[in-house]
Amino acid sequence: MKITPLKLEVSESIGIVSAELIAPDSIKAIVTLAHGAGAGMNHPFMTTLANELAELGIATLRFNFLFTEQKKKRPDFPAVAHKTIEVAINRAHDLLPTAPLFVSGKSFGGRMSSQLLSKTHFDFVKGLIFFGFPLHAPGKLTSDRADHLKEVKVPMLFIQGTRDELATWNLIEQVTNELSLATLYKIEGANHAFKSGKLNLIPILAQATNEWIEKI
Repeated sequence: MKITPLKLEVSESIGIVSAELIAPDSIKAIVTLAHGAGAGMNHPFMTTLANELAELGIATLRFNFLFTEQKKKRPDFPAVAHKTIEVAINRAHDLLPTAPLFVSGKSFGGRMSSQLLSKTHFDFVKGLIFFGFPLHAPGKLTSDRADHLKEVKVPMLFIQGTRDELATWNLIEQVTNELSLATLYKIEGANHAFKSGKLNLIPILAQATNEWIEKI
């Protein structure tokens, strides 16, 4: 396994963000991995998930959004987040051009990735993976945030906990049932942070991702 620190220049006006490629010795696919609104690319969830995926032959390109790079608390505006993800996708493809490429994200990172893919087509992107899609704010049971998903043209995997505060189970189930390209993977008892007591659920996330990628 090889770990390579990187810098991504988003644009001259936006600036540069940190990234890291983790590449196993034998690679079946590469996944871009965008972090959530509350933690950066080096949060234990992100690094552990990347390492678990590497053990299964899946390379990852993790990266920071600009607000994290600049140690700010307010997430980037969508246009800035979309551009950052676009640069990460293209860099991942440049680094491993023969590996099937999948786009993924935790919460905010997944939502921003899906917004980008709903408007921009990449010939080499094979699918989109959500590690907890943030369907609604806590207690506000609406599904407006999912409207753009109808425009995504690649297969989608939603890995969701049944106690997710940002995606009430019956709502996320309804949303995915209406999307012909969606697969919903249930993790019983998990919340939005994929916590369920003292259970370590990250290997389950990695295995679900691996099985789906192999099917695709």
